[in-house]
Amino acid sequence: MKKVKTIYRCSNCGYESIKWMGRCSECGAWNSLKEEILSPKTKGSKTKQYIGDRPSPVQLSTIDVDEGIRIKTSIEEFNRVLGGGIVRDSVTILTARPGAGKSTLLLEISNDIAKKNYKVLYASGEESETQIRNRANRIIDEIPEDIWILSDTSMDNVLKSIEEIDPDLIIIDSIQTFTLAEFDSRAGSPIQTIETASALVDIAKNKNRPRAVIMVGHMTKANEMAGLRTLEHLVDTVLYLEGESEEELRTLMATKNRFGRTGEIGLFSMGEEGMIPIDNPSEYFITRRDKDTNAEGTALSVIKEGSRLIVVEIESLVSHSFTPFPSRIGECLRRDQLNTLISILEQRGNMPLYDKNVVIKTTGGLKLSEQAVNLAIIMSIVSSVLNKPIPNDIVFIAEVGLTGELKKVPALESRIKELDRMGFKKVYIPKGALKLEEKFKTIEVIELRTLVEVMNDVFPY
Repeated sequence: MKKVKTIYRCSNCGYESIKWMGRCSECGAWNSLKEEILSPKTKGSKTKQYIGDRPSPVQLSTIDVDEGIRIKTSIEEFNRVLGGGIVRDSVTILTARPGAGKSTLLLEISNDIAKKNYKVLYASGEESETQIRNRANRIIDEIPEDIWILSDTSMDNVLKSIEEIDPDLIIIDSIQTFTLAEFDSRAGSPIQTIETASALVDIAKNKNRPRAVIMVGHMTKANEMAGLRTLEHLVDTVLYLEGESEEELRTLMATKNRFGRTGEIGLFSMGEEGMIPIDNPSEYFITRRDKDTNAEGTALSVIKEGSRLIVVEIESLVSHSFTPFPSRIGECLRRDQLNTLISILEQRGNMPLYDKNVVIKTTGGLKLSEQAVNLAIIMSIVSSVLNKPIPNDIVFIAEVGLTGELKKVPALESRIKELDRMGFKKVYIPKGALKLEEKFKTIEVIELRTLVEVMNDVFPY
């Protein structure tokens, strides 16, 4: 009888050690080494043995590309992020915080795909059939017959069900809860997670019967996908669903996409009826006010998310501080970025804020990552300090340097064209930022060099 050997594997990075350690010597994580039994079945990596019918190399120029390779859903926000729809032989992994709406979104996708005469197998290792049916009753009017539910944690049963049902789309919720009987490790261990995912990749990439696979992945406290990086390398697309459970806004974005561009985002509103796509985001992120009604402390800008242009409203609240260290709160941007912009306003705009609390947020809770919103953030603070409103038909698009100078931003012409199409009256941009003398229908383009010039033009003394 062969001696059973044990190893200790880090659940964070996958590092292997022959003895237990309190801290992983590879990634530095504490108490992350877990004992695993290494038997002849699990030792080493699983390799394929091609006997007889093995794949042979083909010339790249002779490979035919099927124009109908994608399955397009009726959820355009989802199609946008994937690059036009679900690729038939693709493997996608979706991760988010608990309660963000992963299962709800995937059930809506299952419903939409099934209505287009595709078969869907929804395998869940976390919920029972009754729980899934209750959610379906809440968000689906009429449940199609081509959605099959399997509540089990055995990947072996999932593979057998795939052979029996022959689905076009396979959904696994979530990959960390499934196990293969061939391996002795527990569910969620690096071995089980990688091997179960590899089995699904083999199913999806079958040339004779390609299938689309969407897996759910757990998220850590650090807002990263749980498990080894190998899992992200295995799949074709990595999706992140962002949003707080107490807020309506949900943002779907791709950090990896072999079939489209990364950086695209899909916007959803989470409600009682499920995930509702936001078709016109500019209206969602702007407060509707009467034509002659303006509010102090607000300013508009245009951000670019992937190929999409979104008009965003930035709100500021400046109040007197009764403590030695005033508050700097930015719900929509990094604290360091907010402090930098406040310092620029103090030094270059001659507006002291050392005894003022400053709070920044956006309508709808959209995060600000572009430097193009710098001028709008500063102008919203100025508006709040002076207690003077900025007309809601004026937009600011510029990065503000440490010298107080306005700097150009990418895709400026397209941003202005979008504002012109939406009927805005004025836009402030850096001097000389437009390469050509663009002609716009109604919007007035004001080019200035410094922050002080913008402040004096908007709020003349």
